[in-house]
Amino acid sequence: MAAYEVMRRLRLDRFAGVVSAGKEARVYRAIGRDGTEYAVKIYLTATAEFRKSIYKYLLGDPRFQNVDVSNTKRLFAAWARKEFRNLKRMYEAGVSVPRPYLVYQNIIVMEFIGRNGLRAPLLHEIQNELGTDEAEEIYWQVINNYRRIYCCAKLVHADMSEYNIMLLDNKVYIIDVAQAVSLEHPNASDFLRNDARNISRFFSKLGVTSANSPEQVLKEITLCENIECPEPREKKAGKQ
Repeated sequence: MAAYEVMRRLRLDRFAGVVSAGKEARVYRAIGRDGTEYAVKIYLTATAEFRKSIYKYLLGDPRFQNVDVSNTKRLFAAWARKEFRNLKRMYEAGVSVPRPYLVYQNIIVMEFIGRNGLRAPLLHEIQNELGTDEAEEIYWQVINNYRRIYCCAKLVHADMSEYNIMLLDNKVYIIDVAQAVSLEHPNASDFLRNDARNISRFFSKLGVTSANSPEQVLKEITLCENIECPEPREKKAGKQ
């Protein structure tokens, strides 16, 4: 029923195959009546491993303090809502993420990143094809996007790696942001340092000397002095 409601709300014409499939969720490509392509992510199964892994991201987030994690349906709805809100917050902060369109129960609808019906590749899938100069350009795109996540959206991605970054037409897209936490989260600093280590590990392996030190990466992604952040939408609305 939820899928039908999403189709009705967004005037979707049809689903056009599975884009990716994991233990807990599947992502489908969908086509709107006007030809627009969407990515529809549906959370399906709450394994014990999944529950355990998300507690540290969900329960410590002040935005989701009252979620009943013992109820699978409510847990999925909260997790989907969290991912949508994180996507929206990053998108409005100017981060290169898929544009979020709708969240309904355990379903999130967002922009489809790809071409000719095929999703864009993840960095880990094309790492052997990247030259040093190209890898360095991508590295700085990742750094600049993370700066916006941290400085403008006031979030920490908390799972940044080559498995959560797409590349399309030499432009990176940050994906899978459900686990992202606000800066007030008690483990935000630990998550941030781990993200810096992951970025350093991957890009230094590709020969990017700027990424040789996790400490330098951390310094770069938290450098907020000269970044211009878009004005929050609620403040804009208040001026009208």
